[in-house]
Amino acid sequence: MISSLSKRLISDIRAFWRSFRLSAWLGWQIESNWADPFLFAIYSLIKPLAAVAILVVMYSIITQGDYTSPIFTYIFLGNAFYIYVGQVMTGISWAVIDDREHYKTLKYIYVAPLQIPTYLLGRGVARFLIATVSVTATLLVGVLFLHVQIDWGAVNWLLFLLALFLGGIMLAMMGLILASVLLLLAHHMWGLGEAVAGALYLFSGAIFPLEVLPPALRVIGYLMPITYWLELLRRSLVGQVAGAFPTLVNLSNGQILGILLALTIAFGLISRFTFKWCDHQARERGLIDVVTNY
Repeated sequence: MISSLSKRLISDIRAFWRSFRLSAWLGWQIESNWADPFLFAIYSLIKPLAAVAILVVMYSIITQGDYTSPIFTYIFLGNAFYIYVGQVMTGISWAVIDDREHYKTLKYIYVAPLQIPTYLLGRGVARFLIATVSVTATLLVGVLFLHVQIDWGAVNWLLFLLALFLGGIMLAMMGLILASVLLLLAHHMWGLGEAVAGALYLFSGAIFPLEVLPPALRVIGYLMPITYWLELLRRSLVGQVAGAFPTLVNLSNGQILGILLALTIAFGLISRFTFKWCDHQARERGLIDVVTNY
């Protein structure tokens, strides 16, 4: 009995890895095949830097260019790492639209010997890699030219890598929830991922502490795992700067990490049940192969 269960578990793990690996490869091909590698690299760097430039100009006008203030480092890091939210969460949900509307292959993927959630998560890997390049370039520009206060020798690398890993899983689960919803939407769903990412930008403490929000809206930020994820990343890179802001000052790194882990598990369970229900509804309504552009 035990031997049979072990063999089945090993078989399931191998099937998951095979589907995940091939989906990740396919996702990279789709994301990068529209241009030659040099042009694609330029695009991956220019796009995030242009977005950061908008924030820098706004901050400069308001503070008369006081880039040495700790608040600038706080804002800059939150904005830089928020690139992952737009890329990973939106990218996984966009795979449904891309395969159903653009390539018209979603129905063929459904009959392939793989799990659709695994396929969608694999598609998000390419977006994660692209986001990593963008975030790295943004941080380098901040440190070299804008006085972002990162002491590389004092960085808590273990906390940083652990938070980044957990954050990637968390964003993937949130992306899977959005992908589940997109299976059921017929029209006007193109901007759903960007709309959700834009809304969470205000409620996650990415550019300002949650204390500036009204108490009723502040609760939303405390319920979102992105809030704790960004706080951990800031603390791992610039611990003293992050500790000067009041949002989560009473919580230790371990407590924030525990909250992030609990919320990641919670969103994982929600994504599992959400996808199962939405997938069943989409099959019943004949939405798997529907083309809704007009």
